[in-house]
Amino acid sequence: MKCNIGHTDRVLRMTVGVTLIGLAAFGIVGLWGWIGVVPLATGMLGNCAAYGILGFNTIKK
Repeated sequence: MKCNIGHTDRVLRMTVGVTLIGLAAFGIVGLWGWIGVVPLATGMLGNCAAYGILGFNTIKK
């Protein structure tokens, strides 16, 4: 897998992911909060399938 997510994008994704998972774990939001696993995983892996399909790349050259 080729990385297509830049540093700032990765940090934002992981922050949103951890926040959503935390809110879901404490019962502040419903089960939909567990969707935070997706941005957390894509941020950790550095690859987003949707970016690949759409041809986006946020890595600075």
